Amino acid sequence: MNACWTIFKKEVKGYYKTPGLYIIGFLVALVLSWVFPALLKQFADQSQTFMMQPGVPKQMMNIHYGVFLRELSYLNLILIFIVPALTMKLFAEEKKLRTFDLLLTSPVTSWQIVFGKYLAALVAVMGILGVALAYPVMTATVAEVNFLQLGIAFGGLLFVGAVYTAMNLFSSALTENGIVAYVLSVIFNIAVWFVGIGAEMADSETARKVFEHISLNTHLTGFVEGTVRTNGLVFFVSLIALFTFLSERVVEATRWR
Repeated sequence: MNACWTIFKKEVKGYYKTPGLYIIGFLVALVLSWVFPALLKQFADQSQTFMMQPGVPKQMMNIHYGVFLRELSYLNLILIFIVPALTMKLFAEEKKLRTFDLLLTSPVTSWQIVFGKYLAALVAVMGILGVALAYPVMTATVAEVNFLQLGIAFGGLLFVGAVYTAMNLFSSALTENGIVAYVLSVIFNIAVWFVGIGAEMADSETARKVFEHISLNTHLTGFVEGTVRTNGLVFFVSLIALFTFLSERVVEATRWR
């Protein structure tokens, strides 16, 4: 466990003591500083219009649905491309610089290597999500915010970020080229969303239910609406466990070679 903690601290320092993470955080803040006020203005304009119309659904007047969930959709799109940037060097760079060989010959297990690097990357992703969370939190000064619902919604996106991190860690373990790792990671991140399209295209009711069950969007929807579902938690944890296991297998195979 001490070895895992040592790897974790080394990787976290690598994130927070180099400008890369701060540049990414700045770019995310720059995008959200443009998008979030636009969403707020659009919501305010729509609210004034809806107040004059009877029978408008309450969700249309709720800032959580009108602004925050739309911000989350933008943030999810951003994560698809920035999580690979955070993870692509975790294994690929070390392989390229041959420092990975030293790590493999040190008294640490493959699981300790993978788990330490995974947790460090997840902490970096949490830092980016913290930047994004600041925007709806600051909205509480001018509007009523349901912080429990907001926290669950961001918790769901954190699980999605954790899935991306696990998949992208696996991509980095497969190659020593950082660019290849990045492209492969983006493909994984995009592909996992296309699974949900199968539910719309399936003719069989059984096939439709299967696609819905393995759809990332289906399980995220419950969280962003403010509800925690057991099947969603099991799904996210299963994906994370699968790809961290695959990463461990790749590292162990490299050790034996």
